[in-house]
Amino acid sequence: MRHNTLRTIIRSTLCLAAGSAGLAASGVMAAENLKDDVLVEVIVTANKRAQELRDVAGSVSAYTGDQLKELGAQSLSDYITRLPGVVFNDYQPGVSEVVIRGISGTTYHEQGQAVVGYYINEIPLSEPGWPIVIPDVDTFDLERVEVLRGPQGTLFGSASLGGLVNYIVKEADTEGFDAAVQTSASQTHESDDFNYGIKGMVNVPLSDTFAVRVVGLERRDAGFADNVRTGQDDSNDLTTRGARLSAVFEPSDATKLSWLTLYQKTDLEDQTYVTMPTLTRDTYVAEPHKTEMLVNSLRLDQDLSFGSLTMLGALANKESDLIFDYTRDFPTGILGSGLGTPVYGIGEAESESKSIEVRIASPGDSKIGWVIGAMYLESTKDSLDSMHQDGFAGFLDDEGFDGDALAPGDNQDRYFVHRKDEEMALFGEVTFSFTDTVSLTAGGRLFEAKSDNNIGRLPQAVFGAEGIEASPGYSYSEDKKDDGFTPKVTLSWKPNEDFMGYASYSEGFRVGGANPNPPGLTPSQLTYDSDSVQNYEIGVRSTLVGGGLLVDATAFHIKWDDIQVRLFGPAPTYYAYVSNAGGAEVDGVELSTTVRAGQVFEWQANVSWIDAEVTAFVPDSFAPNGGYPIGTTLPGSSEWTVSNTISLTFDDVFLSPQFVLAHRYLSEAPVAFANVSEKGDYHLVDLRASTRFGDSVMVTAFVNNVFDEYGILNWPFGDFGVPLASVTRPRTIGVSLDWSF
Repeated sequence: MRHNTLRTIIRSTLCLAAGSAGLAASGVMAAENLKDDVLVEVIVTANKRAQELRDVAGSVSAYTGDQLKELGAQSLSDYITRLPGVVFNDYQPGVSEVVIRGISGTTYHEQGQAVVGYYINEIPLSEPGWPIVIPDVDTFDLERVEVLRGPQGTLFGSASLGGLVNYIVKEADTEGFDAAVQTSASQTHESDDFNYGIKGMVNVPLSDTFAVRVVGLERRDAGFADNVRTGQDDSNDLTTRGARLSAVFEPSDATKLSWLTLYQKTDLEDQTYVTMPTLTRDTYVAEPHKTEMLVNSLRLDQDLSFGSLTMLGALANKESDLIFDYTRDFPTGILGSGLGTPVYGIGEAESESKSIEVRIASPGDSKIGWVIGAMYLESTKDSLDSMHQDGFAGFLDDEGFDGDALAPGDNQDRYFVHRKDEEMALFGEVTFSFTDTVSLTAGGRLFEAKSDNNIGRLPQAVFGAEGIEASPGYSYSEDKKDDGFTPKVTLSWKPNEDFMGYASYSEGFRVGGANPNPPGLTPSQLTYDSDSVQNYEIGVRSTLVGGGLLVDATAFHIKWDDIQVRLFGPAPTYYAYVSNAGGAEVDGVELSTTVRAGQVFEWQANVSWIDAEVTAFVPDSFAPNGGYPIGTTLPGSSEWTVSNTISLTFDDVFLSPQFVLAHRYLSEAPVAFANVSEKGDYHLVDLRASTRFGDSVMVTAFVNNVFDEYGILNWPFGDFGVPLASVTRPRTIGVSLDWSF
């Protein structure tokens, strides 16, 4: 059945390709003069060299800074799901994850490496192991955001099973002074507080060859959930603060040296999940979560007689601190202490990564296009998790133990993880044009990845044969090593500048690692192996009616082997661990269209259909029947995603008004393997109306979630039998002001 489905998909896409080619070649270009008015050239670096977006033979999308401003987008949740084949596990700010083409083993945080890679100006931020912070860069002063669908293991390495997200931050410009300010204020239904944002940028050329650009921002998303037990109204306030510094030195036309510092911090005062179907929470303590990310990088771009040299080095630090309430799971306290005080988990984690990449690419006008390079990544990661109960150390003292030694600061059941990873690779890609219309691109990545893990439990009190006993703790080490070759091949046909068809095969991989050792894991569950995907796809890019109609379509089949799945142990702790399952397959179709009428009307529509199922039994010793059968849908994999954005722009009318109507739909998807709890199945509609005062000031009124839809973004505890979910922000009405120099 799956192969018949794929055959139908491929046949339909080929028919579309043939039809589009015929239109492109048969005289629709009578409206050629329209093209210069409606098409905006977007340059992307998806293939490690600059290309016009519509010349890329692959599934690449990009949002420019202007498009993000038009949508009023602030963070990933505002725009990433508008792209075909993309969903967002929107659970906790700072760690919510993008999922592309249904490649997902969990809707919780990944405990293994992320399934999607994250980059900032090509700096890798998806180090091996569980993600401490998922980069969700504020959109202010971004050049663009590139999203590559399908595995990108050849040019980008691990953590790109489904694809990757590459933020491109604007660099300092030596051409002239520039400045901008963006402010906003809004009110969310069911919230007594205001949302606000204030952001600023200044670009200063200090000479003809040297310039700096500084960005600062603060954004507050007011809480809308009341915690009925702690008594805190609007408890889930989120504050995002950030700063960026770019410095560029261009001593000649051939040499450019760039420095980038990026800092961003999120501070969530209480978790986002609510008790369905209400907007209330019920925890014994607040559950705050704070994340920090600091990136420093230095880049050299040098033109050579035979190509261009790029050298990029970066340091990245990330931190995460959170609290999670376990009082209901320990009604008599830790080890039956009977203290009557709340019990909550504390999680502290940090990582540091160092990366360097050197590559040389062919000139842009070369008959044979090529890129060759080498990279090295080193990362260290440390975490400490514990259970806390006020007075617990004193309880142990009363029982005849040294409470300060076994539970310092009233923290019990402390386990730590220290992980060090190294990844090195040689990669390359070459494009050979057989004719003026047919090209073959082939590439590969030769890699080696090492992981050294030290895991253990610190001294603690445990239940023994005769009651409470003192445990001295323990530690153990597990090492993993992976190496291999990741290929990619693409055949493209471009009979004219307005049509391209392509077929490609690509692979991606994630490295393995070691699990923390919660009670109940068997020796075989202490480590997990790498997993990999093979992606087959065909696609077309068509520019019709003189640029008035753009049609991009892709059909794909993905085979996922040795999938890393996140599973959970029994109550009350629900310890999570990663295990390898047999495999899964994903079939899908992505369709993206844009209809334009001059500078006035534009309609962008994106639709994707995805069928993602396991193809081998997924063992889970804590699940009914010991696991999940063949045909089980992958967690969080929605069958349908749809988005529509219609804009009307009247530049020749007084105050140049613009109106934007945006719609998104996400179909239902299970939150875990074989789970009846589902996320999705909701529509969101946003409205925006803007006016301009000269070339410098734009004022916008907006309504987000016009119909106040109560949509389930994620149901993280669906398999624990409690109706707790993260939901869409209620209707929000506000105004924003943009000023540029």
